[in-house]
Amino acid sequence: MRSKLFVPGSRADLFAKALAGDADTISFDVEDSVPEGAKARAREQVAGVIRSAAVRESAKSIIVRINALGSPEFEADVTAFATPGVALLNLPKVQCAEDVQQAAAALERAECLNGVEQPIQLLINIETPRALRLAAMIAGSHPRVAGLQLGLGDLFEPQGMNRRDLASVHAAMFAVRMACGEYGRFAYDSAFPDLDDAEGFRREAELARSLGYAGKSCVHPQQVSLANEIFRVGELTLAAARRIVAASKAAARLGHGAFVVDGRMIDLPSLRRAEALLADPQDGALRPR
Repeated sequence: MRSKLFVPGSRADLFAKALAGDADTISFDVEDSVPEGAKARAREQVAGVIRSAAVRESAKSIIVRINALGSPEFEADVTAFATPGVALLNLPKVQCAEDVQQAAAALERAECLNGVEQPIQLLINIETPRALRLAAMIAGSHPRVAGLQLGLGDLFEPQGMNRRDLASVHAAMFAVRMACGEYGRFAYDSAFPDLDDAEGFRREAELARSLGYAGKSCVHPQQVSLANEIFRVGELTLAAARRIVAASKAAARLGHGAFVVDGRMIDLPSLRRAEALLADPQDGALRPR
């Protein structure tokens, strides 16, 4: 999930183009990008495309960002999108573990109502000071939580914080990544709003990649190729992983628990990451270094 492209649920004219594009994942949005008076229509349009042949025949993962728990649209959203073809529901404005537990219960009820057999997981937004402080509790709040997604705009703007200050960005990213690491969840990077600043997008994405984030949200197709490039697991990385795994077998025959590859001491955590990368390069990329 190197790249995740947000597509407004009210813009049905963009659906086919997004599905035909290069983003790994499409995130249909019926929350912030849709005006209040257009939410019911957006929900109908997104539910329709999710059930379409275009989505069934696509290799892309499908996420829907629904409206927040407690909003007038929440129950209708969960009912509409608890359906085969949806990999994750993206839950915004979460403040605490109890919010996740309530949302998960509502999702389970909707799945039973709709006859869904494969449980749908949750991607939880961390976008308020309280949620950031409680990120680890949120990550571990329910088995349906697949990962946490950082929302830097919502987190920084109300506090008057400078989004261009990479030290502040790093602090928020680090906190979310450690919360995810405690419970084995993936961490996903925030959207970057400045479409004309490719270098700013790159700097933020590279920082996220260095912290073990899975990928970056994109608000326009022009950002997708950058995200795919930055979060790609390269052949050099895979080749190094192969050398580590091969060397581990030789070390095991000698009874050695640690060994040297390419001038670097390798122990069990490094070996496990190499094995994960070779088993699934994109999934393995999420594991701690």
